[in-house]
Amino acid sequence: MSTVQWNPSTEMIANTRLYKWMKKLGFTDYNQFYKRSITDSEWFWKEAEKELAIPWYEPYDRVLDDSHGIEWPKWFAKGKLNAYNMSIEKWVNDPEQKNNEALIWEGEDGEKRTYTFTTLAGEINRVAAGLEKLAIKRGDVVALYMPMIPETVIAMMAVAKIGAIFTPIFSGYGTEAIATRINASDAKLVITADGFQRKGKAVYMKKQLDDALNSCPEVKKVVVVNRLDSLAIEGTQDELSWNDLISNESLSETEQMNSDDPLMLIYTSGTTGKPKGTVHTHSGFPIKAAFDAGIGMDVQQGDTLCWYTDMGWMMGPFLVYAGLINGAKIVLYEGSPDFPEPNRLWKLASTYQITHLGISPTLIRSLMKAGDSWIASESLSTLRVLASTGEPWTDDAWLWLFEQVGKRNIPIFNYTGGTEIAGGILGNILIRPIKPSSFNAALPGMAAFVYDDSGQSCINQVGELVLTKPWVGMTKGFWQQPKRYIKTYWSTWSETWVHGDWAIKDQSGYWKITGRSDDTINVAGKRIGPNEIESVLASHESVHEAGVIAVPDQEKGEVAVCFIVLKQSSTEELEQELLSYVSSRLGKALRPKRIHTVTELPKTKNGKIMRRVLKQAYLHKPMGDISTVENHTVLQEIANLNKTRE
Repeated sequence: MSTVQWNPSTEMIANTRLYKWMKKLGFTDYNQFYKRSITDSEWFWKEAEKELAIPWYEPYDRVLDDSHGIEWPKWFAKGKLNAYNMSIEKWVNDPEQKNNEALIWEGEDGEKRTYTFTTLAGEINRVAAGLEKLAIKRGDVVALYMPMIPETVIAMMAVAKIGAIFTPIFSGYGTEAIATRINASDAKLVITADGFQRKGKAVYMKKQLDDALNSCPEVKKVVVVNRLDSLAIEGTQDELSWNDLISNESLSETEQMNSDDPLMLIYTSGTTGKPKGTVHTHSGFPIKAAFDAGIGMDVQQGDTLCWYTDMGWMMGPFLVYAGLINGAKIVLYEGSPDFPEPNRLWKLASTYQITHLGISPTLIRSLMKAGDSWIASESLSTLRVLASTGEPWTDDAWLWLFEQVGKRNIPIFNYTGGTEIAGGILGNILIRPIKPSSFNAALPGMAAFVYDDSGQSCINQVGELVLTKPWVGMTKGFWQQPKRYIKTYWSTWSETWVHGDWAIKDQSGYWKITGRSDDTINVAGKRIGPNEIESVLASHESVHEAGVIAVPDQEKGEVAVCFIVLKQSSTEELEQELLSYVSSRLGKALRPKRIHTVTELPKTKNGKIMRRVLKQAYLHKPMGDISTVENHTVLQEIANLNKTRE
């Protein structure tokens, strides 16, 4: 792997939360500490929640109950707590912290709002009362189709306060993607906004939602935030304005939740079937997010954390819990990071004295094109850590961020895990040297290994990234799909979580992720299953069937390329029509790069589309065993498409 680019000083190591905590527990060597963290999970996670000062209404009597198997652990058994209480209320009850800033928001148009822990709690408590008036109760699901505005955080906290469950939906999704997730979650209420600003233009979310709700019969009511003042909310029985929700007397009592009660459903796409609803609990996602940020990334009380993301992706809720539980302020930004000029992100970091800035490799590859001068125009003196997640790096983009933005002084906390993990598996801990595009450690408590085809741990060899112990934050299955959960992660080897990433670990302990071992498409950190795109294409009147693959892309990491068999002859106009058709249903962010028309798709004898062979033929790579392919002749046709057009 690459050579070391960043070395922590002895002074920096000594001042990190990780090292101080290790010393308190009797360790100075990370390898020894890490080994104890995965061999004695109960000891480790008990110490972790204590270090984070998690408040409990009733103490747990056992850290880990794995009597139902490694696949279904119960953490902090019989303990009672609430994610809202640990994020907000505990600080409101702290005289030295309650009036400190908790949330700063900036809209793309320059509008700004700031909330202290006390003022944020006041709004949350009024919205919670409004939700109860709408007959939302413990265990009900509320869908949040929202942009990155303060009301999004207020809504998710209010839902948690009364014991209901929220499911965030990506603000860029199209009609079909929205409807699929609302229906899968059985949401009774949707909270949305009329729209938001993006590159100086209005994005009208409410119109998308209205179209989606035509196929969502379970939704009883909709609440709308007038961000753009583009709608006149009539206050009908089924539709209310945010002002109606927030104009209530405060609800003082917070629901005491069991430690394993559901808090949030985040839908993540797989290779087949409908999106999977990962179930996260009150003692799971918030604690894992807070731990990874606080102990891993060294987020401390009074720091300022910003992650450029959307609440519909895992890193949105991560930002909220990671920052607030640690007593840091969080910064939300609504619009494009390069509008009106390419220094918008750096200007945010300078203006709000951000200490920890989270980005994606795709974003950096995009900002690189604007040149280095835009960085020099802003003071980034408060930045201590740059963090990245969502997809693998290329060395040139990593080095640009390290050299031009970080001036070779600021560590890049490369971070990989997933929605199902509630955070990271691997990272760049700040007490070890860092190399480009890689990870210097498995994170504490994460029993990570690379397995070869026979299920044996291997070094210096690409294999499956696996976990052999449960962890706090692990999804509590898939919403109403327990068998699918087991099949997805636990069916390859006994009592082993197979994550779906190809990884390699070298002799010195550095890791790299080399790609997905399944077919999931990762477009700039936004994952979608090929089946979801195929289903949309096949619903078009001109399309007989479709196959979708991921191909490498210099800017986005991966993009979707589609192959269709038509019911009629193809035209250039039809290809553009289909690209727009997919974009309108799944969202512009997931628009395929190209749609190719083929005479047929490579299939097995029983009719299964062979995406692996489709991809290898298109990319001119060795196809391996193709004995099960029924129609070999189509492979050359697919290869020729790339030769002539890509």
